[in-house]
Amino acid sequence: MAMRIDPCRAARALAAIVFMLTGAVASAQPQSARPDPLLAHGFERADAGPATDAAAARFLAQATFGPTLEDIAHLRAVGYAAWIDEQLALPASTQVPYLDWVTTLPSQPDGNNHVTDATRLEIWAINALGTPDPSRGNVRPRDALRQRVAFALSEIFVVSNKNGTLAYQPWALASWYDMLATNAFGSYRTLLEDVTLHPAMGIYLSHIQNQKADPTRNIRPDENYAREVMQLFSVGLVQLAADGTPVLAGGQPVPTYDQATVRGFAAVFTGWNWNNTGCGPGSYTCCTVQTYTNCGPYDYNVPAWKLPMQPIEPFHDTTSSKQLLAYPGSTLPGGVLAAGGNARAELAAALDNLSQHPNVGPFIARRLIQRLVTSNPSPAYIGRVAAVFANDGQGTRGNLGAVVRAVLLDAEARFGQWNDTARFGKLREPLVRTTHLWRAMNAASTGGRIDTINPYPPIEDWYGQGPLRSPSVFNFFRPDFRRHGEIAAAGLYSPEFQILSDTMAVGTPNRLFSLAFCWHSDGESCWTNGRGATLYLDTARDATLAASDPDALLARYDLLFLSGQMSPFMRATLRTRLVAITGANRGRQRVQHALYLILNSPEYAIQK
Repeated sequence: MAMRIDPCRAARALAAIVFMLTGAVASAQPQSARPDPLLAHGFERADAGPATDAAAARFLAQATFGPTLEDIAHLRAVGYAAWIDEQLALPASTQVPYLDWVTTLPSQPDGNNHVTDATRLEIWAINALGTPDPSRGNVRPRDALRQRVAFALSEIFVVSNKNGTLAYQPWALASWYDMLATNAFGSYRTLLEDVTLHPAMGIYLSHIQNQKADPTRNIRPDENYAREVMQLFSVGLVQLAADGTPVLAGGQPVPTYDQATVRGFAAVFTGWNWNNTGCGPGSYTCCTVQTYTNCGPYDYNVPAWKLPMQPIEPFHDTTSSKQLLAYPGSTLPGGVLAAGGNARAELAAALDNLSQHPNVGPFIARRLIQRLVTSNPSPAYIGRVAAVFANDGQGTRGNLGAVVRAVLLDAEARFGQWNDTARFGKLREPLVRTTHLWRAMNAASTGGRIDTINPYPPIEDWYGQGPLRSPSVFNFFRPDFRRHGEIAAAGLYSPEFQILSDTMAVGTPNRLFSLAFCWHSDGESCWTNGRGATLYLDTARDATLAASDPDALLARYDLLFLSGQMSPFMRATLRTRLVAITGANRGRQRVQHALYLILNSPEYAIQK
């Protein structure tokens, strides 16, 4: 397959332009496109509107994997509240049925019907982008908000194919993601239980087949999940006020739990094993003391990988009381769970103990705000969202749909880019930059499927990031990470900067170059995989406009990629470059240059 252009030569030719866009070249042009806040904020509620296409695009950049022209028009027509209502009502677009469908396809020499983790990434991309799903008669997934929130939840409740067992279990990981998507707008308490009992989590944090203490056999309950369910999934390390600020005693944060609490929860999480493998009460023999740990599923596409774990009572600790979380209002006096309960009853009591803790609201609120809106939400913003977690207005605690609505329609989310310019915003994740490009440019394949291995570079690399591919349970980056230098000196957090390594800083622009210049619908592309599964940008849509009116092209891309926030300096610099491109193919080439330069600009890199 012939290479049509030399990426290295073209990249060098564009390097000077990218350098200019960093602001390193002096310019007399104004650097800011910030409007007067009085003209856009103060006379209407934050959830009114959107009043402009730019406001709609900015909302969609937070609520989806990237705005499209069609989505902007629809949001303008129905408004924020109705759009969220529509999204909350849509069923989840799931992944497991797609994997099942692939196995029914005729076998091809290239393994067309062979399911791997790359197949899981394929359906993830179809759902995230909203491209036609060939397993469902080319229906387009429409639950864009649910898919975006599911990804945010996957970065809070982490399992990963980097685990040696899960690396070869695409159905388990697909089922895990489907569980997150299904619960994205439901009850936090239900989500926490589904997380706890999913076999993917049981493998990842090693509480599946966790046994009660037996000193004579040197067995002690595994503490891994007990620790992380508190630290990462619910209450965090320190006591929080309602606005997420740490509670201090003697000038020091107050710990949320201690080692005794970890041991108490570890004892609760004993006696849980695979479902549908023959293990159970009565006369089953595979769960005797000698063979308890040999009851795993025999293949990677069996129900046990997708069904909740089930209790095996002989291995659950019923004889000891268990120290859980102690806090005002707890239904357990002193946080102590009395001995004698069975595995399911004690699990329910423990998860109630976790989910009712006052930390959970501000803990989850901050993490969802960081994933969708801004890295440094004010305490007031966190407090408002946490209050909705505590009570959705109908007396329900932990209504995640209401929480997501509160995150997106808060005044700080809608107007923070004007009212707190020094703190507001977040570095766009590399995966989200890629999905944004694909969605904005109506990327599609000719055959409906998406090849996540070819052409090179493989989509599954994602330059340091991919769904359910985190290197650890702490996600790709931590919520409290501070980049050394000005960010840390200002006391700000910058989670996504933790993966902005030297390699990423070079690799991401290179990947975006390939996407813009190699895989497009207008003219010859660099590669094809030969079976209609390559994603192509719809450059033809904008080529005629670019050829005749580069200013109109920049206005369109300012809307789609920067939500109308492109500075006059950036616009003038880009226009100079585009006008200099002439010739018969100038339309497509102007589109490609504009995309590459915008997506690698500092103004785009920070989502405002």
